[in-house]
Amino acid sequence: MSAIYIPANGTEDWRQFLAQPNRQWRDGYSAKELATCWQNADGFPLNIKKIFNQSDIPLFNNIQFLIAIPEYKVPLPGGSQPSQNDIFVLAKGNGQLISIMVEGKVSEPFGPVVSEWIAEKTPGKEKRLEYLCKMIGKNTSDVMNIRYQLLHRTVSALIEAEKFTADNALMLVHSFSETDEWFDDYADFAYLFKTDVNVNGVFSAGYINGINLYLGWVSESST
Repeated sequence: MSAIYIPANGTEDWRQFLAQPNRQWRDGYSAKELATCWQNADGFPLNIKKIFNQSDIPLFNNIQFLIAIPEYKVPLPGGSQPSQNDIFVLAKGNGQLISIMVEGKVSEPFGPVVSEWIAEKTPGKEKRLEYLCKMIGKNTSDVMNIRYQLLHRTVSALIEAEKFTADNALMLVHSFSETDEWFDDYADFAYLFKTDVNVNGVFSAGYINGINLYLGWVSESST
C-alpha cells in the first residue's frame, strides 16, 4: 500500500477508495453518510467533538485533530486481506498522540462472530486470530462470541499507535442509525475488557502492551 495520500476536495473523492464502490456508495449507507459528515466538518464532526469535550477522560477534552485518512488499510498476518478501516485519525490530547480508527454504521451489521469466521479453519486464519488475540491480551477462547470486525478494527488502532509511537488508541463507532443498531454487539466486545459502555461515550479498556486503549460510540441521531 502506498504511503502517499491525495487530499479530498469533496465527498465524492472518498468513493474511489471503497472496496466495492458500486455497492457501498449509496444514500443511507455508512460509507456515504460518514464521508459527508466528516468531509463537511472542520476536523472532528460536531457531535464527536461534543462527546469528547464532555468525557470524564481529560485526554479527550479539547482534543486536537491532526490528520484523517479514509479507507485506511492496515496489513495483518495470516493472509493478504488487510483490515480496511473507514477512517484513520491521528489526534493529540494533553500533549499525547492518539491513534483513532473510526467505524461507520447505519444499519449494516458488524459481520460474523469469530466462531463463524474461523469455522472453516485455515492456517492463515488461525495465525491471524492468534495475532489479534495477542495484541489485545486475550486467549482465542475468549473472543469466539465477539464480532470479528470489532476485533480487527481495535487491533488496527493499536498497530497504528505503535507505528506513530502514540501512547493512546481509540476504536470509535460513529453510528447514523436512529435506533443505534448493533450497539449490543459493541457492548459485548467492550465487556471482554470488563468495560461497561453506553451510547455517546468514550471508555477506558485498559493498558495493553504499553498503550492506553479506549472504546467509544457516538450516535448522530441522539446527541
